[in-house]
Amino acid sequence: MQGRNRADIYPGLEVDIILKKDQRSGKLTRGVVKDLLTSASYHSRGIKVRLEDGQVGRVAEIVEED
Repeated sequence: MQGRNRADIYPGLEVDIILKKDQRSGKLTRGVVKDLLTSASYHSRGIKVRLEDGQVGRVAEIVEED
């Protein structure tokens, strides 16, 4: 699932994000959402979040739970 709608993302959710430094390469970083930083309900490049380990990036994918 894409991470463009704020309603789909919440603290505790496991996601793949793209860090600012990885935007050119598209390298994904997996982590658990701590805070939502984008206040808009939709963002075309993904909702910006802070992970529990402190890294900040835009959600590329929501990790599907089995």
